Amino acid sequence: MTLAQIVFYLLATFTLVMAWLSVSARQLFRSAIWLLFALVGVAGIYFWMEMEFIAAVQIVVYVGGVVVLIIFSIFLTNQSGDDMPLAGMRRRIAAALAVLFGIGFTALLVAGHSFTASPEKFDNEVSRIGYAMLDTGVGGYALPFEAVSLLLLAAMVGCIVIAIKDDGRGKANKETSATPEK
Repeated sequence: MTLAQIVFYLLATFTLVMAWLSVSARQLFRSAIWLLFALVGVAGIYFWMEMEFIAAVQIVVYVGGVVVLIIFSIFLTNQSGDDMPLAGMRRRIAAALAVLFGIGFTALLVAGHSFTASPEKFDNEVSRIGYAMLDTGVGGYALPFEAVSLLLLAAMVGCIVIAIKDDGRGKANKETSATPEK
């Protein structure tokens, strides 16, 4: 086994362990921190593949933007330090079946393709990536780019909705209201 393979397996193992901890943590804040480390692991894999621009975008957009937004919305809730309740047996069985289906489907897709190393070096020039992202044609990435911006907008609206506490009668609680109580 070469050193490059060892580094890849270490990064992949780190990312998978952090992702597992992210979905299995019982506290929301800890789950968000494990998600942060998992996304840093993905950026590490991009760096290992010599895709520095994509790794930097991964860190800036996901680690620096999305995870920070998630952490802020967790702090806006009252349950930021509380343990989440354990999932019921139905939910655990459904999750296990979904995981097994995902692993099986991925294995089926991988087995159906032959992966061979290309003799030519991949062109990862930043200008080419920029043109591809802004291209509105069939091979362009303008639509996924706009979809990510809508996702971030929805996350911000969700943060605002979580921050505004409702007393059940359609009115905001006094503690979040800007007017003093009379």
